Amino acid sequence: METTIKSIPAGTVTSPRGFYAGATHAGVKKKTGDNPDVGILLSEVPCVAAALFTTNRIKGAPVILSQERLRSGRATAIVANSGCANTSTGEAGLADAAGMANSTAKVTGVPAGDILVASTGVVGQRLPMNLIRKGIKRITLATDGGHELAKAIMTTDTITKEIALAVRDGGGGFTIGGIAKGSGMIHPNLATMLCFLTTDTAIELDFLRTALKRAVDISFNMVSIDGDTSPNDMVLIMTNGMAGNDPITADSCHAGVFQQALDRTCIYLAKLLARDGEGATKLIEVTVGGALSTGDARIAARTVVSSPLVKTAIHGNDPNWGRIVCAAGRSGAEIVEQKLDLCIGNICLVKDGIPLPVDLKQVVKVLAGSDVMINLQLNLGTATATAWGCDLTEEYVIINSKYTT
Repeated sequence: METTIKSIPAGTVTSPRGFYAGATHAGVKKKTGDNPDVGILLSEVPCVAAALFTTNRIKGAPVILSQERLRSGRATAIVANSGCANTSTGEAGLADAAGMANSTAKVTGVPAGDILVASTGVVGQRLPMNLIRKGIKRITLATDGGHELAKAIMTTDTITKEIALAVRDGGGGFTIGGIAKGSGMIHPNLATMLCFLTTDTAIELDFLRTALKRAVDISFNMVSIDGDTSPNDMVLIMTNGMAGNDPITADSCHAGVFQQALDRTCIYLAKLLARDGEGATKLIEVTVGGALSTGDARIAARTVVSSPLVKTAIHGNDPNWGRIVCAAGRSGAEIVEQKLDLCIGNICLVKDGIPLPVDLKQVVKVLAGSDVMINLQLNLGTATATAWGCDLTEEYVIINSKYTT
């Protein structure tokens, strides 16, 4: 039987067997109505779990707590809130993060030590724990509750970010699902803002950690919205084995299929993050090929996509392609100007480092689209990488100049 990987309509983090979620408005955010701000993700059974966290030296209390608990490679639930990051809050913040887990333990029956915590929002403020405890008690968990949880982790996001894939492989099969949030303070290294992934397949812990790192390296680690890295970044995957398969290992015949499904899930969510950047009107996709190494390809692509000059030019439909090659040139990647080829969309602007005669009005039309594709060939080797970002707009400045006021 051939392998198939298909998107599940309206799929989410609770699409895999045995996962439940729910959320409520507890009052962490000021807005009421359809605006949940506290949520829970729960597995029927304990999971093998792995995560990657922010490399910012300032780390939120939830990150510190969850990193410590995940040393065991196991987890059963996660409780998350938006509106307050619980970062730079000292010992009191650590106690509040543990308190969120303890409150969740009381309503779910899961040992507090098996519950992870995630928070996102404003730095330097204490959590309103009285409101959060009351909110956690009101949460109803359901198999379609992933949609509500996706809303509960949003801050300046304008859309929820969700996906689930049904995988069939050699007569067996499993489901993988995920949700993510993030619109600003995104320039990750080993993680992104918040991303929760689930699957009902069984996976050996060491392989799970390796597979997650590989997937994140080509997805979330290749996104840049504004060049800032959050102190609360987290990418978590929980695997409960309820598909009934033997645990997948690095040597398993199913390892490649799982990696493919995980990669596809993470790339889909990463592109949604980039498209929904604060104030963004366009998705920018930069592919760098012909690099001497994967590291060179990645650093060049990320430097171009995160360049404020490139991002503003694309926002204004300005065919100022010199900004692209100059950004690549300062990236640290090995580059020989006389070998560069550059295309924007289907229009080639540079060949062997020399500008081509191009009708710039046609380039303006390409830049005016909602998706702007940039292809830069270094012609030095065989390595390729793709990065995603968004344009830099006046709205981004407005959002971030009034974030707490």
